[in-house]
Amino acid sequence: MKTLRRISRNRAFTYVRILAAVLLVLTAAALVFLAVSPPAVAQPTAHRQPLTPKFSKAVAFDVSPALRSLPLGKKHVADPSKLLEIRPEGGPRARSRGYKSGDGALQLLKPAAPTIPAPLLTFEGLSNEDNFNIFGFRVNPPDPNGEVGPNHFVEMINLVFAVYDKAGNLLAGPIDTGSLWTDFAIPDCTDPSGDPVVLYDQFMDRWLLSQFTTSGLNDPTKPFWNCVAVSTSGDPTGTYYRYAFETTSDGIFYFPDYPKYGNWTDSYVLTTREFGPTIEYGIGVYALEKNKMVNGDPNARSVKFFIDGNDPDLLPLVGDGLLPADPDGKQKPKTDTAIPIIGTQDDDASYGATFDALNIWDLFIKWRSTPIASLGLNTQLHTASFDSIFPCTPTSRDCLPQPGIVNTAQYLDILSYRQRPTFRLAYRNFKSYESLVTNQSVEATPGVTHS
Repeated sequence: MKTLRRISRNRAFTYVRILAAVLLVLTAAALVFLAVSPPAVAQPTAHRQPLTPKFSKAVAFDVSPALRSLPLGKKHVADPSKLLEIRPEGGPRARSRGYKSGDGALQLLKPAAPTIPAPLLTFEGLSNEDNFNIFGFRVNPPDPNGEVGPNHFVEMINLVFAVYDKAGNLLAGPIDTGSLWTDFAIPDCTDPSGDPVVLYDQFMDRWLLSQFTTSGLNDPTKPFWNCVAVSTSGDPTGTYYRYAFETTSDGIFYFPDYPKYGNWTDSYVLTTREFGPTIEYGIGVYALEKNKMVNGDPNARSVKFFIDGNDPDLLPLVGDGLLPADPDGKQKPKTDTAIPIIGTQDDDASYGATFDALNIWDLFIKWRSTPIASLGLNTQLHTASFDSIFPCTPTSRDCLPQPGIVNTAQYLDILSYRQRPTFRLAYRNFKSYESLVTNQSVEATPGVTHS
């Protein structure tokens, strides 16, 4: 885990550099990722040129049928040998410069007695067999994503979703995710595109289900959309307000890959890694007008910032992805405070960073009649040395051996070839202070990864 603590003063965040950790105990070894200030070759701390916000309205809106009434059933003739790869590629590829002489925070610890109690309840969720039953094929990667509410658990994977009660009983599904947008004005939202995210908004008692569109990958004349459905009540099996937000910037149709969502007081926030039809690449940061979305207003607005990955001053700061904060608990963030966005940088990756660090961006948005928004780098927290680019073979996704698996092409993906923290960026307001926790896969010792 990487843990950051911050305090709020005069409606702006002052970050207190404490512990930034990646901790995993494997037998007698653990990796601790400490926020320190080691000597490092100087790198520009921030790109001071302001980023330009682009405001727009949802391009489509309606209300779905009740989710519990959506049809189930096969859609294609089954092909047991077919495996659909859901991994569009674009933008720069990080390559390791070789393992360092040693991880700067590696520690050897004595094995400790387990202190975490056993789960109170476990049950089987969705699997690739559900894809096979519905579509007639399996997919890779699975991208499992789930969220817990007061009475329900909602799970989404590539390319289906389901709703369970807290006892593990299936209430709805498995359902093709595209079915959630049946008869929607943007038919691309009904495609089996993937990269779904589900959030539970505890402040409004609402559920958010999402996926992107992919038809533009095969048709360069078509834009891309973020398809977002917000429940009309606290019941995730009921009806949803359906929205589509276009991702076009400066006339370029950007594909919003790897979307990651977060909840805030007045906005739903998402980050993406975006690429255009040729060499265009960057990180998208969006805020969606939450108060209108939860009330079914068709004029809900969005704002987008595009951080240009072809800018050599910006690429080291964002690498291959950022994460928006997503609160835990019932205590809301303070009013009118900036929304934290977190990234990592690794001087052993090929994005141009000259030292290892956690980068903290501030997103500010006010949804007034003439909205205002800004996004800027707040600070960089230097860390002890780490290497995020794990050597995998035969591809960059085939990394960790698994019990009983002899085919190296079936090894576990650790997202090792991208310079980015992994979902989620958990935020909690403790009133007297605030904390952020996320994860980063690293190569602790040659051939050994920790997260």
